[in-house]
Amino acid sequence: MNVFAVLRFASVAAVVFLAGCTVGPDYQTPAPPEVSTFLPASGSRRASNDSVPGRLVVRGADITAQWWDTFGSRPLRSLIEEGLSNSPDLIAAEAAVRVSQANVRAERGALFPVIGAGFDASRQQIASRTLTSDVTSDASLYSLHTGQLTVGFVPDVWGETRRQIEAADAQLEMQVFQCEGVYLTLTSKIVLTAIEEARLRGQIAETQRIVDLQNEILESLKRQNEQGQISSESVVVQQSSVAQSRLLLAPLQKQLAQQRHLLAFLTGRFPSEAVLAKFRINSFTLPRKLPLSLPADLVWQRPDIRAAAANLRASNAQIGVAIANRLPKISLTGNVGSVAGQVAQLFTPGTGFWTIAGSVAHTVFDAGTLESKQWAAEEATNQALAQYRSVVLASFQNVADVLRALQADARAIDAASAAERFGRQHIDLIRRQVEQGQVDANALLSAQQVYLQASLALIDAQASRLSNTAALFQALGGGWWNRTPSAGRVICS
Repeated sequence: MNVFAVLRFASVAAVVFLAGCTVGPDYQTPAPPEVSTFLPASGSRRASNDSVPGRLVVRGADITAQWWDTFGSRPLRSLIEEGLSNSPDLIAAEAAVRVSQANVRAERGALFPVIGAGFDASRQQIASRTLTSDVTSDASLYSLHTGQLTVGFVPDVWGETRRQIEAADAQLEMQVFQCEGVYLTLTSKIVLTAIEEARLRGQIAETQRIVDLQNEILESLKRQNEQGQISSESVVVQQSSVAQSRLLLAPLQKQLAQQRHLLAFLTGRFPSEAVLAKFRINSFTLPRKLPLSLPADLVWQRPDIRAAAANLRASNAQIGVAIANRLPKISLTGNVGSVAGQVAQLFTPGTGFWTIAGSVAHTVFDAGTLESKQWAAEEATNQALAQYRSVVLASFQNVADVLRALQADARAIDAASAAERFGRQHIDLIRRQVEQGQVDANALLSAQQVYLQASLALIDAQASRLSNTAALFQALGGGWWNRTPSAGRVICS
């Protein structure tokens, strides 16, 4: 065996590889948007309009990874931990990351030679003496044993393989941030579903309380009617009011049951497997401080923006692949081995052989196929860039919408609190009039409807403020960059 032949082959391969270049445009990270606020400035000084009444908005503040803990609910934290452990969607997203990791390793393997080992054994007979035997003894019946190593190498002269690796790396990054998006969506859904359950429970409890109040008034009216103090009309009006209030209970109870089913799904349970935790509005603490990332930071915090940027990088790398495909292909092959009549004689002096070969191939005519593929790769990059810009715009809109919602929540809370307070005072006045026999059926009906609507509106406003607070954490990216592995389980990496 000529070992120097293998060394010469490796040297030639290394020289050709190192002499290669990388064709195609290098990826440039898009610059962050040149805006300083999420909402239009207001006032003569053009001051920021990102403030929320009654809440301290801290611009540039970091976001904790477990942002849901700011709501002060241990049952909520437990549910989220169960969801992170059991959610099939998150498990699938993590598996997709591992698939991409394996694909990157596979692409990197193309940078190295492929070495194969083989052994062949054959038994041959030469029937005619006019033919020459392959063995030195000129025997007509003989065996041949061949052992060899084969080396194949395609030097990455134009950087096609390196661009493929770059694209695979970008695909891996995209899968990682898509997994982070699933993580953020899952945790946010659990929080929002718990808040929605609390809203429904509050509305059911408030509706039932008002139905009980209406029944008390109804009983009082019935007694006064029996004593001839009021007409039957007032009793009928009150009975109608009670029935209308009760009509609200069935839809609310149906929605509550569906929210419980959703919580089971989000935590990896079947609907028949009960979720023990139950939530009410007072189960949550409203965070008084609200973090608000700087606009320039949002583009690296949001998983959807990062995934879009990774997709853009992958598309950009494919341009280099398409250009390299239009250039000559160089391949090197070599083998070294030994052939002998007996296995014991393999690799002994005089039995070795070696071969080194190289080839260059270039497409002369393909009716514009490769050129069209390059053009398609360039347009795919333009498409990915436009999609990236769309995701950025939508993300900024998302944050702006949540800020406006929080501002509206503050006003809604004030208005609903006042309406509920005045409605309660009015219904108390009506109750005293009922007890004194001074009843106006229309005034009684109006007061009950106003009080019911005001009570339900207050619960809606409280739940909306909690939901929009959670939505703000979600819109700002959820603090994934501050997350550390827990319980030996690494998520989305």
